[in-house]
Amino acid sequence: MECFWLLDSLDMLGYAGICVGTENSQLLKNSLLILQQENHFRKCYYWGQIYGVRSDYHIAYGFEKDCMNGQVYYYSTDGLNWLLLPKANKCARFLTPLAINKFEGDPSIVTNVYNVNPPFPPNEDPKKYYDGPIPKELKEEDRLAATVELIREDAAVVPRGAWFKCPDGDCIENLGFEGLTINDASYLKSYLHARPPQQKWNTNLLTRPDYDYALDFLDTIDLDVPPGCWDLQFLPGQRLI
Repeated sequence: MECFWLLDSLDMLGYAGICVGTENSQLLKNSLLILQQENHFRKCYYWGQIYGVRSDYHIAYGFEKDCMNGQVYYYSTDGLNWLLLPKANKCARFLTPLAINKFEGDPSIVTNVYNVNPPFPPNEDPKKYYDGPIPKELKEEDRLAATVELIREDAAVVPRGAWFKCPDGDCIENLGFEGLTINDASYLKSYLHARPPQQKWNTNLLTRPDYDYALDFLDTIDLDVPPGCWDLQFLPGQRLI
């Protein structure tokens, strides 16, 4: 969520029992405003929190113009000092789904994934899953980057119309978007994956009579596999979905 709205979101999201809290929200808001100014971001967002044994990781990102492809991610263990989150490398993408131990909260720790949980049966050749020498050690900072990337790929969504694709290919926030109507908000096809599209460009064209490529260039979540992996609920008052 945008850093300006961290405090205002407590009354909407606090019902779930998992939220940053008033004191930490104010701390994060101030530090993210500084991060936004130092990096000349047009907007800065608090992405979420990943729990660790020693300390937790706070994740944030900002962008200058392109709100999808221009995202730059940062992480912090204290909510004050932000470090640039590296791009997930091939080794981290391969080992992260195999790591079952909790995050320690120290980005410099290196873990041997095979010692914690042998990921392949003894009689199976792991080379069919990985091209090159099979890696075994995973740095926690790289694991954090791969975890954030995996969650973003699968679970980050935006409502239809919130992002607009320009003729030059840039993806920008739609300044004319004022939210979904109650009728549109009740359909899963009104929510789009906040990542580069993986489906063919004409997938939405065949399913929407009101197709507009400037708004429907992303993949809708109603086509995700397995069917039923998304659940949509209106909370009392229909203020939150």
